[in-house]
This record gives sequence, structure tokens and C-alpha cells, in this order.
Amino acid sequence: MASRINIINGALAVFLLAGLAGTGYEIYQYRNIQAINTTLQSGQVLKNDAYPLHAKFSAAYFQGSKEDYKHAVQSYGQALEIQSKSGIPDAVLQGRVQYNIATNLFLFGLSRDLNDDGSLKEETKYSFTQAKAAFEQSLRLNPEDRRAKFNLSLLNSVTPINMKNAPKDQSGVELSNLPVGLP
Repeated sequence: MASRINIINGALAVFLLAGLAGTGYEIYQYRNIQAINTTLQSGQVLKNDAYPLHAKFSAAYFQGSKEDYKHAVQSYGQALEIQSKSGIPDAVLQGRVQYNIATNLFLFGLSRDLNDDGSLKEETKYSFTQAKAAFEQSLRLNPEDRRAKFNLSLLNSVTPINMKNAPKDQSGVELSNLPVGLP
């Protein structure tokens, strides 16, 4: 009888130690998450190598909030690469990143001045075209995203109906060190 009680007590002690170890790990994870949330809520860039996607995403968000749209788009593109190279690509997350790319391109286009005749500058047209493509990609990845639908409709209402990129004069243009048109 005494040996049976000792066996039960030993098993309970093992369960107790496993429970304490699990609780300690959860407390550690909770504190890490709290530190990350505090950093993000204060508007600072996350500098944590354990979460490269989140760090890149927060850097891109910070750049966009400072109206540095070009760098924000680049950083979101890098975040998209990090996510797609991960072992488990997430279409909803990729759609959100595409939405943020599109929004920054749209805001970049809106921040540009107009030509003297009131028409859109080429860089604005390019930004709007790229934003439209990114919004559409976002909706392909996450068709239920209402924000992407709204912003795409807003972009379409701002964009002139007959907007086309002006033909570029290719004569004399050089790509790297080779002139265009050489055999």
C-alpha cells in the first residue's frame, strides 16, 4: 500500500513540475508579447530579431505615418517577401500587406502636385496604377476585406477615366551603358 502511495505521489510531483514549467514558459511569453505591444503602441519601431515580419511591418508603418511613402512601400515589400518565404504562407496576411502597399502608393499619389494645366503628373499616374494593382491583389488574396474594396472604389473615383500613361520617347534612351536599338 505504501509503495502504491509513493508511486502516485511521484506521478503527481512530475505533473506538478510539468505544470510549473509550463506556467513559467507562458509567463515568459506573456511578458515578451507585452513588451512588443508596448513598443508598437508607443509608435516606435520594433527591433526584435525573434519577430522579423513584425519588425519589418512596424518599420514600414512608422515610415508611412511619417509620410515617407516610398520607403514604406519598400519595407512592406520586404515584409511580403519574409512572409512568403516562411514555411506557412498566409493569404490573409499577404492581403493585408498588399493593402498597406496600395494605401501608401495611393497616399503618395495624392501628395504629389498637379501639372500647370491641372493634369496629373507621370509619377502620380504611376502611383495610382500601382495602387490599383495592389488593391486588386489584396482583394484576390482576401476577398472579404472591406477596407480594400472601399479604398479601391475611392481610388477609381479619384482617377480620371481616360488616364493613360504618356508614351515615352525611346530615342536616345540608354539602358545601362548600351543605347536602345543596338543589335
